[in-house]
Amino acid sequence: MALNFFDQFMTPIYLGIPLITLATLMPRITFLQPTQQWMTSRLTALQTQFINNTTYQLFAPLSLKSHNWALLIISLMIFLITINLLGLLPYTFTPTTQLSFNMAFAVPAWLATVIIGLRTQPTHAFAHLLPESTPPLLIPILIMIETISLFIRPLALGVRLTANLTAGHLLIQLISTAVFTMIYSLPITALLTATLLILLSILEIAVAMIQAYVFVLLLSLYLQENT
Repeated sequence: MALNFFDQFMTPIYLGIPLITLATLMPRITFLQPTQQWMTSRLTALQTQFINNTTYQLFAPLSLKSHNWALLIISLMIFLITINLLGLLPYTFTPTTQLSFNMAFAVPAWLATVIIGLRTQPTHAFAHLLPESTPPLLIPILIMIETISLFIRPLALGVRLTANLTAGHLLIQLISTAVFTMIYSLPITALLTATLLILLSILEIAVAMIQAYVFVLLLSLYLQENT
């Protein structure tokens, strides 16, 4: 039993096995594999259409060099969406509420875009640190500010995803606790609160998908700057 509201974000362990490992493997099990048949199921067709549309929306504005990253970024988005949605089910654990888990994806992906920019076009990469027509007195200050903002990018990616999902899970638990507390003493109020809980759960489904999309969208923008 959870002792406080934040115990739900602790990594559960069953028979000595961290369940975060099982939760991480679930996206691979959940998604259907394409077949060689002419006729596929409606679910497979819908899944393929979703992936194709998302790929087009993300990579249409980018250069052709960035299209080599399509498989990696789309796979990461599907992975995050699946984990976020599965974490909304009862008695499940959401790995993306852990900052360390999100940073493990944000830092290598951001660092890869920076390294690509430094290797392919170093002059253009360093030009981002100093805007044009900058007064000489402001050059050291602006270089420090732009450098700090550059290194904050992966932290912003991880914190944004963690904070949004954590806040949603806390709200759901707070409201559900209020419903169970008032169900006998104030049944009408409990019914109204339960309606609010259902609406909040629908909103959290949208947030789970949007936050995964925003994560990979920002990565694609960082990639665009360096290619």
